[in-house]
Amino acid sequence: MTRYDPEIGYDVPARVGDPVAAVMTPALVVDLDAFERNAARLRDFAAEKGVRLRPHAKTHKSADIALYQMAEGGACGICCQKLSEAEALVRAGVTDILISNQICGAARADRIARLAGQARIGVCVDDPAGVAELAEAVARHGTSLNVLVEVDVGCLRCGVAPGEPAVELARLVDAAQGLTFGGIQAYQGALQHIADPADRRAAAETAARLTRDTIDALAAAGFACETVGGAGTGSFRMDTDLGQVNELQCGSYIFMDADYDRIREEDGDRPGGMENALFVLSGIMSQPVPGRAVCDAGLKALSVDSGLPRIDADGLTYKGASDEHGVILDPEGKLSRGDQVWLVPGHCDPTCNLHDWYVGVRNGVVETLWPVTARGKLY
Repeated sequence: MTRYDPEIGYDVPARVGDPVAAVMTPALVVDLDAFERNAARLRDFAAEKGVRLRPHAKTHKSADIALYQMAEGGACGICCQKLSEAEALVRAGVTDILISNQICGAARADRIARLAGQARIGVCVDDPAGVAELAEAVARHGTSLNVLVEVDVGCLRCGVAPGEPAVELARLVDAAQGLTFGGIQAYQGALQHIADPADRRAAAETAARLTRDTIDALAAAGFACETVGGAGTGSFRMDTDLGQVNELQCGSYIFMDADYDRIREEDGDRPGGMENALFVLSGIMSQPVPGRAVCDAGLKALSVDSGLPRIDADGLTYKGASDEHGVILDPEGKLSRGDQVWLVPGHCDPTCNLHDWYVGVRNGVVETLWPVTARGKLY
């Protein structure tokens, strides 16, 4: 059945005021109470530690959530990972975005320069050619960009080497009209999912040392770092305690997922004390034999790159996924055709990109619907 809401249009999975039992599955569901508690936890942490918070929208890709994070969650702005993602959020009213990634090619540089005429935009660079492309583009459009030099502090992904290579790139940015050197991007993504807290702290300490070496080299060359960006959901406590980053860029904290639930802080708690707020609500569509149920959430509803989803109900295990189906082991026969199960995704970010809508629920009732604004915005 296709539903119609006169203010939204066709194909919404639920209406505000519906009971959860009426939500069409599979659906991306947000527990609004848990979501708000997670937002408040990181807001209060950042305020206590005296650091800025710029959450990463690549997790949720939602203008509604980004605007909530800025209005209620203590955020100074938002991170995006792709140009088109930033464009979608600016169109929806987000006014301060750092593209915490490289922009490669004249066509993308032209679009980011135009976007800078509509919002405050920052971007990362790790190559002289990228600096030149951005400088040419802002000159054409009469705009300006805040530019962070990305430094590889252990992720082995993008970023120049720490120290003098970062200084050389900062000099190029500083010399370019329309570009402002704003500091460095020092995100160590690889340590986010190191489960053992001692091993994670060792990796964080290495990243902090390389970050400090680069800040010192830049200072010796006359460059101050207004922004030292980094930290993520799995490391923000350690990174803040180590004292180098001053802008936290956590993304998954707002939702959490089954993979992050395996990570433990030094006190044994989950990162930041965050809780699961994101679920894929799935319906049991078949019960072909005793002990096995089939739900309607498979690979097109869930990302399994970080493992299969978890079911927080005794005796139920999500065993395998195909395109449109998930097989659930149910040895005690608890499930029947038409029942709903709440699945905790293995990896929240790519799971969100598979859906058009968030269904926000509170006390068993649909309270809000948020479109996934930047779904599929990958360039």
